[in-house]
Formats: sequence, C-alpha cells, structure tokens
Amino acid sequence: MERLITKLTEKHVLFTASFVIRLALVAYGDYQDKTMVVKYTDIDYHVFTDAARFITEGQSPYNRSTYRYTPLLAWLLTPNIYLSMVFGKILFIVCDVLSGLLIYKILLLKGLGTEAALRVCSLWLLNPLPIGVSSRGNAESILAALVLGTLLCMEETRSEDKKGIKSLMRFIRSFLNRELFLFASVAAGVFCMLTALFYYMYGWEFLHETYLYHLTRRDIRHNFSPYFYMLYLTADSGWSQWLGLAAFLPQLILLLVASWAFHSDLSFCCFLHTAIFVSFNKVCTSQYFLWYLCLLPLVIPHLSLSLKQGVGLLILWFAGQGLWLGPAYFLEFEGYNTFLWIWLAGLLFLIINSFILMQIVSHYKPTQTPQRLKVE
Repeated sequence: MERLITKLTEKHVLFTASFVIRLALVAYGDYQDKTMVVKYTDIDYHVFTDAARFITEGQSPYNRSTYRYTPLLAWLLTPNIYLSMVFGKILFIVCDVLSGLLIYKILLLKGLGTEAALRVCSLWLLNPLPIGVSSRGNAESILAALVLGTLLCMEETRSEDKKGIKSLMRFIRSFLNRELFLFASVAAGVFCMLTALFYYMYGWEFLHETYLYHLTRRDIRHNFSPYFYMLYLTADSGWSQWLGLAAFLPQLILLLVASWAFHSDLSFCCFLHTAIFVSFNKVCTSQYFLWYLCLLPLVIPHLSLSLKQGVGLLILWFAGQGLWLGPAYFLEFEGYNTFLWIWLAGLLFLIINSFILMQIVSHYKPTQTPQRLKVE
C-alpha cells in the first residue's frame, strides 16, 4: 500500500508540475507581449484569434488572410473573444499535459512498469520544445492529444495476429478485420459529415484553404525542407506547380515501404509515418517536429540503444538545427543572401534525420520487454 501511495504521489507531482510550468509561461508570455518589443506569443495565435473573431461576427473565418486550418479550430477559440485572449493557450497547455497522460496510459498498456512509464512520459511533459510551443499559442498539442487518444483506443481493442501468417498474406489480412472496418467507417463518416457541414457554411473557400491549398502549396520561404530552394528559384516558372506535386513522390514511396514492413506494430508505424512525412515535406518548421516527437516516447522503451548512443543522436539532431539557424538568422535579421547555405544546411538536416531513423529502425525490438536505455 505504501509503495502504491508513493507511485501515485510521483505521478501527481509530475503532471501537476508540468501543468504549472506551462501555466507560468503563459502568464509570463502575457507580460512579455505587453512590455517588450520581441513578443512571446506566436503569430499563428493571432491568426487563430482573428478567425474566431470573424465567426463571432457571423462571418467566415477565412476572411482572415493566411488562416488555412479547419473551421473547428476557430470555433474552439471563440472564448478568446467572449472571455479572455489566453483561453486558447490554456486549452493548448491542457491538451499538452493530456498528451503526456495518454502516453503514460499507452506505455502501461504495452507492458511497461509504472515507474518506467512515468520516466518515459516525462520526456514529453518536461521537454522544453512542446512546453514552449503550446504556451506560445500553437495548436499542435490538440493534434497530439487526438492522435494519442486514437492510438490508445486502437491499442486497447486491437487483436494481435498470432497465427504466424507472414509477408503478403499477413499484410492483406490486417486490412480484413471487423475492427479496422468499423474504425475506417466511423472516421470516414465523421470526416464527410464535417466536410459537408463546413462546405455548406463557407463554400469553396473552405475546401481550398483547408485541403486543396496544401496539395499545391509552394512555400518559398526558408524552412528545413530540402525543396524550398528549388521552389524559390522556380517560383515564376510555369511548371513550378508540377514540381510541388512531384515532391510528394518520395514521401509516398517511403510511407508505403514503412506500412509494408511495420504495419503489425501500430505505434511504431505511426511514428515512422509521421517522421518520414515531416522530414521529406515541402514545408518543414520546428513546430512540425512535435508531430512525431509525441510518438517517440512510445518507441523508446523498445530501443536497444545505450544511453550514450541515444544522447549522441539527440545532440546530432540539435546540431543539425543549429547549423540551419545560423544562415537563417543572417537572412531573416541581417538581410544577407544566405539562401544557398540554408539549403545546404537543410540537406544536411535531412541526412541527419534519415540517419537517426535508420538507427531507430535497426535498434527497435518490438517483441522484447520494454525497458529503459542501458547505461554503458
């Protein structure tokens, strides 16, 4: 009983501290926004709020230029207008902490002990990147909570194939079961109903800004993507749009290969899919990294990497970002023409990400008992 109370206390302290840290940063951000030239709040948060304001006035959220998200987000943030501007940030940090709780529950479901599960989920709860992103007003934490919640439900009801069927037959069999059909039907039904509703409310503009724009998007602003410089140089070309569409091909091939090889391990397959999509996307910014970082704690207990190797890969990942941020700073704030150096740094970062993914795949042991990283 005493040990159980201790474990519950540790869990309570971790989640409470995680929320308090985020809440303190929200309060500090409000102070910095009012008193300093450099603002803490992300520009996207003002875009979300402006879209919510248009909704409260009976207009379309897409009247706000650069709002290219689902109308649901603007509807969720209407309390920013009616109650307080910090409502959205509170919602985001709650979803951020909720994501940590979902990670914890999934780890327990996969056989990890309570103490080990708390240590692993703390890699998300005490990680400065998600803490900063959610407290600055980015909505990525809502996506993380939705994805992790879906994974938890699917892991709880998913029946494992233990008949030894391999290769093509097992791959085909994985698509021919009642649970998958039910999930696909409900997901498709909800998607179609919401799409029809918002099309009725906002017309073609909704379809274009929410979905079609992202297919033909050619973002020539500097970002981590290896494609940005090509799209920048060919911005005025008649075949620039076709280049943008062709950029999806490497993603498609790699996603199909990952599905074929790892479809039996849902969490790991989702992690690989997301990491591949972000790394090879036409647009790749720091907040996109959260899309796969929220899934990484589900993978870590199954890695045979030593602590030294894990830290080495982490340092390499941050070093790649640092090498990109140097020329990006001189372009953005000093006005120097560093496009070529940014592109080269982006290519190096892609190579680093690919190497890290290769290491994760080669050291992943799906059948082993989840464990902590070993210390050499």
